[in-house]
Amino acid sequence: MKKSYLLGALFLVGAWSCAPSSEKEEEVVTEEEIVIPDNSLTDEERADGWMLLFDGESMEGWRAFNGDTTPSNWIIEDGAMKGLGATGGSDIGGDIVFGPMEFEEFEMEFTWKISPGGNSGVFYHVVEGPDYKAPYYTGPEYQVIDQIGFAQPLEKWQSLAADYAMYEPDLEGEGIVKPAGEWNVSRIIFTEEGASYWLNGKKTVEFVPYSEDWTAKRNSGKWNDFPDYKIAKKGLIALQDHGDPVWFKNIKIRTR
Repeated sequence: MKKSYLLGALFLVGAWSCAPSSEKEEEVVTEEEIVIPDNSLTDEERADGWMLLFDGESMEGWRAFNGDTTPSNWIIEDGAMKGLGATGGSDIGGDIVFGPMEFEEFEMEFTWKISPGGNSGVFYHVVEGPDYKAPYYTGPEYQVIDQIGFAQPLEKWQSLAADYAMYEPDLEGEGIVKPAGEWNVSRIIFTEEGASYWLNGKKTVEFVPYSEDWTAKRNSGKWNDFPDYKIAKKGLIALQDHGDPVWFKNIKIRTR
């Protein structure tokens, strides 16, 4: 009798444990979202050749354009590199470069936000020297600007995510242009076969460097006073302080 009772109890326990989970229990099982911390790389990104240009804690590697030290108008704030806008609106004297190495063909991604009415930019192929007062004397610019709140009307060639004064951006699409103070993710891809600029997941500009079309735009008159503009095929990465507060983080790059 005791043996039969024990077998029956074991059968009931086994039947219960093998029964399908209730609908309520199935709803509880969810896939966890993977969050990548700011200013860091995943193992996959490292394996693909990405490197960080900013660790979120120090200005190591960054210095003044044509200088030896980091200027006082750039600080670190809440894990972001902040340009204080201390140049009083001038586009000369406040810019910084990543000094340890030059880049030729590359893919670069960065997260940024701009103050209301603000103006800034990201440059590449920048050359230093006594003949050059600012990065834009030599380097192409990915335009960073408050597209919505800028005080003056913007021409297409000076709009957000343009190849400044060369290729006009396509900014059509919901959520592509965000108000000042909100974070954006931008990307620059540059190879001689083709280059493109991206803003919040949308391609804004596409061109072939050194092509007939590119050369015509380069020689259209805008750059007559800057004979070495876009001549160098490799150079430094630079960030602009144009007199308005601007923030950068998650700056990463890989050669192509």
